[in-house]
Amino acid sequence: MTQRILLMSSSRKDQLGYLEHATAQIHTLLKHEPRKVLFVPFAGVTFSFDSYEDIVKPVFQRLGYELESIHRSAGPIAAIEQAEAIAVGGGNTFALLKRMYDAGVVDAIRAKVAAGTPYVGWSAGSNVACPTIRTTNDMPIVQPPTLRALGLVPFQINPHFISGKPAGHNGESREERLAGFLEINAPEQVFALPEGSALLSDGVNGTVLGERGALHFSSSSSIANLSENETFALTRITGPANLANWPQFAN
Repeated sequence: MTQRILLMSSSRKDQLGYLEHATAQIHTLLKHEPRKVLFVPFAGVTFSFDSYEDIVKPVFQRLGYELESIHRSAGPIAAIEQAEAIAVGGGNTFALLKRMYDAGVVDAIRAKVAAGTPYVGWSAGSNVACPTIRTTNDMPIVQPPTLRALGLVPFQINPHFISGKPAGHNGESREERLAGFLEINAPEQVFALPEGSALLSDGVNGTVLGERGALHFSSSSSIANLSENETFALTRITGPANLANWPQFAN
């Protein structure tokens, strides 16, 4: 079964409005088909789920897709099983994953996407599509039962990638933080998405969307640039092996 997965770095690009940059990317995934999208707002922390739905719903409606948040359903698993498409918004990745486990929907989403239901995530919604959330940029404000996530793609993604350091910043750059991950977790590799970029996956191959491309960190000292519309085999990027053997990541 061909999968349909769109993982976006961010909800905004530069000075554009919410998901304004992503119109073509979302249509590439949903193909202008009359689908009702089930929205997962669990990454929102400083505002209500109602407010989050109020932000996202008009965007999808303008694109021709209906959208309703999962928090309005009395049965979240049934809502996942009946969904025609799934959208997972950004925010705090640790809160998102914990709430997904609390709601019991992790396995249901994984199975639904594996069966061909389109999935779109941005920021934290892209992080949870990885095998684990170890390459999120977020603070662990809550503790999920595990770092293991949906595993919709076989490798780790770092969204919101920005190179270098702002003037006066003496902390680690993103390259330095990812170098630490790569040293500790070799031979794993990381796929990084600058603002506005996205990964489109069919479960076998990935295609880079967005004019800023993407980066493939194969080691702490080896970084390759991927250009817009470049397609590659997902197996090109090494992911974690045998997660079930790692107690800290086991379900």
